[in-house]
Amino acid sequence: MMDLMDFVSGHGLVPVLAVQEASLAEGLGQSLVNGGLPIAEVTLRTDCALEVIKTMSEIDGLLTGAGTVINGDGAEKVIEAGAKFIVSPALSAEVSEVCKKENIPYIPGVATPRDIQDAIALGHDVVKFFPAEACGGVKTLKAFAAPYGGVNFMPTGGINAGNLSDYLSLPYVKACGGSWLVSKDDLKNRNWTAIEESVKEAVQLVKSIRG
Repeated sequence: MMDLMDFVSGHGLVPVLAVQEASLAEGLGQSLVNGGLPIAEVTLRTDCALEVIKTMSEIDGLLTGAGTVINGDGAEKVIEAGAKFIVSPALSAEVSEVCKKENIPYIPGVATPRDIQDAIALGHDVVKFFPAEACGGVKTLKAFAAPYGGVNFMPTGGINAGNLSDYLSLPYVKACGGSWLVSKDDLKNRNWTAIEESVKEAVQLVKSIRG
């Protein structure tokens, strides 16, 4: 888990991707790598998600994980497809159990102190604050972090280039998840140059925030 978080924290951003066509996976993955952000969280929100994970997990240099994994069966399927980490919108004991068995890092979603304590009880000290902006954003996150000093967060939901600095400036925020990095239109139109440039801009933004 620490190796994963070191890698993710080093980049500061995790692109959250809902890919509608499996044929887009190769070009999208290469665009992320070429843009300097070799991480992908492919959400299980589309019928072709497993095929996308399989294709992207085979791209050299790209760390591919799965998001929106809500039960043990889903966890087993994405691991079989090649996912190297798993993210959930909320904590799932089933997913936690599968990930521990398969030695796959799991980042569960939290939205309340109770969620955080439940995650800690299952052995997780890296959690996804979701949906971040809808749950009060940085103000709420600061309140959560105060009593849970050993927990690191990956805020996701409503985060964009305009508010990224507010989150990444917090010491317990290792990275942020973002869907704004890849435009739906650019992806649909296979505009890999535009996606690569958007990723490069995001990478530079993180560097300017973290120094």
